Amino acid sequence: MTLPVKLEFSGGAELLVNKVRSHQINLPNNDSKWTLRSLLIWIRDNLLQERPELFLQGETVRPGILVLVNDTDWELLGELDYVIQENDNILFISTLHGG
Repeated sequence: MTLPVKLEFSGGAELLVNKVRSHQINLPNNDSKWTLRSLLIWIRDNLLQERPELFLQGETVRPGILVLVNDTDWELLGELDYVIQENDNILFISTLHGG
């Protein structure tokens, strides 16, 4: 059984995932629950085309990338420790723009 999740990227973050804003994915079943921490590793290994350092810093997103889960700031949900639920909508918005 898999865990269906919708990932969205905007504000320039979509440039890091082949310019595709919306991804309907099915996370593979594993021995533990999927958290945002484990999702970021999955995104790094499966979606990021190049230069993962523009999206990730250490085990979290870079400063300047907002993360919303079902339109709620992830800071209110426990950030990396949030346990992903079936059909969650997870949005990554880059607030950094070149000039």
